[in-house]
Amino acid sequence: MQNASNSAPNNSIVQAAGFYIIALSSMPYNNIYVMFITVLYVTTVICNVFLITIIYYDHRLHVPKFMAVGNLALVDLILSTSLVPGMIKIYLLLDNFVPFKLCLVQMYTYYTFLSLESFSICILSYDRFIAICLPLRQESINTNTRMAYIIGAIWFFCLTSVLCSICSIPTLSFCGSLKVNSYFCDYTPVLRLACSDTMHQWNFATALTILFMFAPLIGVFLTYLGILIAVFKMKNNQSRYKALATCTEHLILVAIFFIPIFIIFNLGFSGIIINPNVRTVCLSLSSLITPCVNPIVYSLKTKEIRGRIYSLLTRRLSVYPLKNSH
Repeated sequence: MQNASNSAPNNSIVQAAGFYIIALSSMPYNNIYVMFITVLYVTTVICNVFLITIIYYDHRLHVPKFMAVGNLALVDLILSTSLVPGMIKIYLLLDNFVPFKLCLVQMYTYYTFLSLESFSICILSYDRFIAICLPLRQESINTNTRMAYIIGAIWFFCLTSVLCSICSIPTLSFCGSLKVNSYFCDYTPVLRLACSDTMHQWNFATALTILFMFAPLIGVFLTYLGILIAVFKMKNNQSRYKALATCTEHLILVAIFFIPIFIIFNLGFSGIIINPNVRTVCLSLSSLITPCVNPIVYSLKTKEIRGRIYSLLTRRLSVYPLKNSH
């Protein structure tokens, strides 16, 4: 990560009134891109709300697996909402100014739920590990209470850790440019605008980024290593195929979410200057495609949710002709 501490002797804090988001306006074909992410966002909201509703109202789905799926759907919904409405507002109203406090709120919401997204994906791999490697002990190990504790712990950790990082921003002075070269009030571009010493903020943010990125990745890697070992010990080829098939979609989602973030982070950490448009597209798509695809995968590929959708549709279709007959 590039050190952007622009130390300037100042005895008082010069707080900015707000910042100007400029990356989206300078992007080629930004009208097409905004239309695309709007479609993604609408799909994300509809699918995730639908998935959360089904899990909430169907008591048969109140099990650890669907607690993890419902948690991911909620995180997906808030993560995409923290980005897309602001991007649409900048494009449609041609108003790229974000007040300082609102900037901090957006920054906090985005990074909190981005970190929650990575840990939530890891929780799903843990659920797959228990189901495949320890099927006879699954109900005793992976209980609703234990899953609730795990989900609660990562929410508390992410909410508090990111808050500690964001709370240091108001202590900085912004006495130069207020143009944020990103598609939202991004932590790194905002920090680069500060004219006071930001070494503490950079070190803390780097440590959190490494933790939020590598801890879930290591968790996913270890769980799937255990799954592969268990699968290759199976004597029945059909059982092997069935076990691997339940993991394929999750692995695709892991790749879509983590690979762009991993590449951008490592390039920035190496001091390589990344084209702002490339950074905008890679990080925004990583943050928006996964929330859109997640509910579709877990709705269409999970027989319990498919069965619930089918029963809702058949019940609706059976009631509709009766209404028309009167």
